[in-house]
Amino acid sequence: MTPWNQVYDPFGSQWLSTFVASLPVIALLGMIASGKIKVHIAAVLALLVAFLVAVVAFGMPTDLAVRATILGMVTGMFPIGWIILNVIFLYRLTVEKGWFAILQQSVAGITEDRRIQLLLVAFAFGAFFEGAGGFGTPVAVTGAILIGLGFSPLAASGLSLIANTAPVAYGALGAPVQGLASVTGYDPYVLGAMIGRQLPFFSVIVPFWLIWVFAGFRGMMAIWPPIAVCGISFAAAQFLISNYINPWIVDIGASLVSMAALVAFLKVWRPAQVWTSPALRGHDPSIGYGEPRPASLGAGVPGDLPKVQLGGRTASSQEILMAWVPWIILSIIVAIWGTGWFKGIVNPIFSWKYEVPGLHNMIMKVPPVEAAPKAEAAIFNFTYMSYTGTGVLFAAIISGLIMRFSPVRLVTAYFETIWVLRYSLITIAAMLALGVLTRYAGVDATLGLAFAGTGILYPFFGTLLGWLGVALTGSDTASNVLFGGLQRITSEQLGLSGILMASANSSGGVMGKMIDAQSIVVASTATGYFGQESKILRFVFWHSIVLACLVGGLVMLQAYVYPFTEMVIHPPATVAPAH
Repeated sequence: MTPWNQVYDPFGSQWLSTFVASLPVIALLGMIASGKIKVHIAAVLALLVAFLVAVVAFGMPTDLAVRATILGMVTGMFPIGWIILNVIFLYRLTVEKGWFAILQQSVAGITEDRRIQLLLVAFAFGAFFEGAGGFGTPVAVTGAILIGLGFSPLAASGLSLIANTAPVAYGALGAPVQGLASVTGYDPYVLGAMIGRQLPFFSVIVPFWLIWVFAGFRGMMAIWPPIAVCGISFAAAQFLISNYINPWIVDIGASLVSMAALVAFLKVWRPAQVWTSPALRGHDPSIGYGEPRPASLGAGVPGDLPKVQLGGRTASSQEILMAWVPWIILSIIVAIWGTGWFKGIVNPIFSWKYEVPGLHNMIMKVPPVEAAPKAEAAIFNFTYMSYTGTGVLFAAIISGLIMRFSPVRLVTAYFETIWVLRYSLITIAAMLALGVLTRYAGVDATLGLAFAGTGILYPFFGTLLGWLGVALTGSDTASNVLFGGLQRITSEQLGLSGILMASANSSGGVMGKMIDAQSIVVASTATGYFGQESKILRFVFWHSIVLACLVGGLVMLQAYVYPFTEMVIHPPATVAPAH
């Protein structure tokens, strides 16, 4: 069979070809933004549009398009969907046993100062759940905790959204990084390292930003030492883990370091004046809405385990410690699973390298995208034992047995989790299929050639493209899949680092997380602020834009002033690049 050459201007008009190439993205974002079509249905319909564009407009042979679509779906399920399924399985087990409620309240009861509660709950604890679950989990958890502590609905909703930014690029055990690697062909270790040279700056800024929004400038400066401890410890761990360990456990490790550092610091430091107001400083239209009741918690002495009320019964110190056991087990196992030496041991035994017949090396990238015709590989590396999701499943099973679930209940609970996540898994599979299909069809190359027209300003606008993607899709993973290939192609056309700009798509995207419709609905639901989503959006909108522009400015500096790409650390030799 003769390989098929990609066509980048099928209509002989760059404007028309670019418009047609953008139809899948326009369709997807338009359907999601309308709020009238469920996300999983929108993803499937957009995939259908992409298929028609690839075959009818760009002349891709139908059999190649079918194979590329199936490869994308499978890539979406393994490893990305596999991670999410098993993380939520573990989460649901802890909720069923009541251990999660103990864990929530134990973290929230360490201090009475509202500002420090925000640092601990919204930023550090939220980052932990972003790393462990992502996809709305941290906003739901932190929003519920804050409303239980007595924060106003708008404060609980908006501040949870603002806090859930800097950790998002490594959310769901690195799912956004894996998605980015899947569509760009770059190694996830290298991408994770580059993102880890962008977001730590904002991991320091966001905690200060969070308290400034809540308590004003004076209220922020009054507790600048713990804010600095919280942000700097998180940023340092974020940089070190992403650059020297792996991108899968960045949020989990950084959040644990940040929480430990903050609690330790509170042993020797107390605010001169305890901030007890639960409302936003200035005008707070949500005061009195729903009459939130403070949770029944003990005052909590810094460094001591707090008293937790559970239906009139105080949880013991042992119960509180045990509530952390599943997440400690998860952190340890995932840390082991992410190492190169572990992969080097299991991959030669437990893996299957599948070259997709009829697709592998059957598509040629041609000039001007490549200097010379280059065959596109189509290989699915099914390294099932070393998948991060497999490690999470082991952690969930071990934790379930410790929590005294019967084997039968573990099995039934797992199938219940699959049913609960069925639409999310469909969405992930369709999103990855769309991204992989447009990559093999050359559709993203057409968009990239047009986007290169921004010239010297591309690092800034390319970063904002990631922000727009997350704002409209609600997922950094989805944005990376949609625009990751585009970022690589465009940057290469402009002589910029593809690794830098692919990473910038993810780093810029995190600032769009606070204004996406899904996150806002999750926040309003968790805090009981029903029907007030427009108020939440107005509250966070400008914060999102300003922070995204700051990320764009940083990427401009990295592109032209201080090339961080020269510091890229090569991944372990045992780790194969993602394709």
